[in-house]
Amino acid sequence: MSTEMNTCLGFDFGTRRIGVAIGRSLLGTASPLTPLAARDGIPSWSEIEALVDEWKPDAFVVGLPLNMDGSTSEMSLRATKFGKRLQGRFNKPYFMMDERLSSHEAKGYVIDQGGDRDFGRNSVDGIAAVLILESWFAQQAES
Repeated sequence: MSTEMNTCLGFDFGTRRIGVAIGRSLLGTASPLTPLAARDGIPSWSEIEALVDEWKPDAFVVGLPLNMDGSTSEMSLRATKFGKRLQGRFNKPYFMMDERLSSHEAKGYVIDQGGDRDFGRNSVDGIAAVLILESWFAQQAES
């Protein structure tokens, strides 16, 4: 991976909430940020602009929610559209990352840590965004 992709914002796209994480390719790690509220998949673009201004990412990584057989779904089309809008608004590249099990893994992580199973109240979106971003970093390191 080139040094131009050092800092990335990762997103776990959802219709009501969008998980966000910040990560650095050099370390291959990410940290969750506060999830963004969304109305039918549409975030507050001013909140995303504030994140871009604060973290100055080189690229965006958006989770691609494919069906278990690898086929696309309505949500994967919407997530891709979200990625394209990020690129269009902020003039930075976006990458899609298969996220089929990220939300499931994130819930398992919260339960393993002794967390509450009320995932509506205790959002796993940020953890899912971390898993998406760290998986993408690992994939880039392999190629």
